[in-house]
Amino acid sequence: MSVDATTVRRIAHLARIAVSDEEVAPLQGELNAILAFVEQLSEVDVEGVEPMTSVTPMAMKKRTDVVTDGGHARDIVFNAPETEDHYFLVPKVVE
Repeated sequence: MSVDATTVRRIAHLARIAVSDEEVAPLQGELNAILAFVEQLSEVDVEGVEPMTSVTPMAMKKRTDVVTDGGHARDIVFNAPETEDHYFLVPKVVE
């Protein structure tokens, strides 16, 4: 697949990028080089390779979803200047 000048202008328009006529040819070459590299990737044999979700292996620790602590609302808002029903009261900033 190759990109022509018309496609470069369309991509620039869709990306809301101003591209002058002098910039079209260099961009066309860059986009064609990128697409050639992507085509090379399709030639790689990935049979038996598990898809990755990250570049580093991530072992997620799982735990049961239970309440392990609580009942400290009064202690948390104890030093607050203003509270109501164990919630912080703050000045109104949006009208």
